[in-house]
Amino acid sequence: MTKKDLRVCAKELVAFHEQFAPCFGRVECQSHAFHYLQGLLLAPGRKSVEPMALQFAEGSVVPMQRFLTRARWEAADIQRQVQAVAAQRLAPSATRTTLGAVLVIDESGFTKKGTHSVGVARQYNGRLGKVDNCQVGVFLTYATSAGSALLDHRLYLPKEWVNDPKRREVARIPDDVVFRTKPQLAGDLIEAACANGLPHDWIIADELYGRNGALLGRLEAMNERYVMEVPVNTTVWTQDPANAIPPYGGRGQPPSRPRRDSVRIVRKVAESLSPSAWTTRQLRRGAKGPLTFEFAAVRVWQVRHRKPGPHSWLLIRRSLETRLEIKYYISNADASVSLGTLAQAGGVRWRVEELFEECKGYLGMGHYEARAWTSWHHHMALVAVAHLFLTLTRRRLKKRRR
Repeated sequence: MTKKDLRVCAKELVAFHEQFAPCFGRVECQSHAFHYLQGLLLAPGRKSVEPMALQFAEGSVVPMQRFLTRARWEAADIQRQVQAVAAQRLAPSATRTTLGAVLVIDESGFTKKGTHSVGVARQYNGRLGKVDNCQVGVFLTYATSAGSALLDHRLYLPKEWVNDPKRREVARIPDDVVFRTKPQLAGDLIEAACANGLPHDWIIADELYGRNGALLGRLEAMNERYVMEVPVNTTVWTQDPANAIPPYGGRGQPPSRPRRDSVRIVRKVAESLSPSAWTTRQLRRGAKGPLTFEFAAVRVWQVRHRKPGPHSWLLIRRSLETRLEIKYYISNADASVSLGTLAQAGGVRWRVEELFEECKGYLGMGHYEARAWTSWHHHMALVAVAHLFLTLTRRRLKKRRR
């Protein structure tokens, strides 16, 4: 960036902050929010409250800490405004693409020492790929051809935290917060985004969410179209279960349950496909060249709570490398949707990985040191604002260079 670019960005940050300022309430809180954004975007080294306040807020460390933990502004209000700006600035680009706009559900872990930070426990940390002492958040992100945005977030609260009144009081956990599984939190985030009128075409997530029948049923009830990764041992009907009910023999109750002769795990379905069923497609260009995979798609019926589920697509993605890697996806998309579109939708998850890399590497997403429920959600909302500014600035500079 040139010096002129930096001056323009500084002015744009002031104008960008003004779109969110009313959500913070008092003038003092609005000022603290601006300094916090400056710190997330510009501070060198660790982006925790103290160094950011010393550099950008004239040393107002204690007021900045109060702003993060005790000030009466709602992270949900900030996220609604993030969604409104994303709908205005990013969503229009999706209408010019085959895939459209995609909502991506994913979780992220934050390693923490001790036992006092809200929600911290020995639990699986996806970033490390192992069980760790950490906090875990469920995040809703937005992927369009114009850029990505962090739309919403919820801290996952383990049962030992939910059921401990003393820890709840110290961590300032609201009384109405009850235990919610990660798929339940994901459904809550999606419902909130839909209520806000955010335009989107697909919802995607990894197998933690794809194997959860309750979440899939919830999305179907909302008429949402999804492509969800599922485990290798997921079972499906390969023939219509309605045609698999045994004939009535004239004695006792007529049979109502279909035979399970055509129930297969998805790995067996993939192994039964002929070579002609596979199509090679390039998903995108990676750092080492084109990322190309083989894809196959088969119409199946889901098994939902041990009963026949909806007629769906089973999408299978197979790597072309010596070390074979196969991924499986379930989608409730119409039969008319092309293999190429399904493959594109299933491959969007790299966008959220890129987003987390930017947020954690450049914007201090994991650098917070506050322990309260409010401070965690406040910090994540401000990171979402900073990342959206980064996305829009990057887009503007690319347009200018073109």
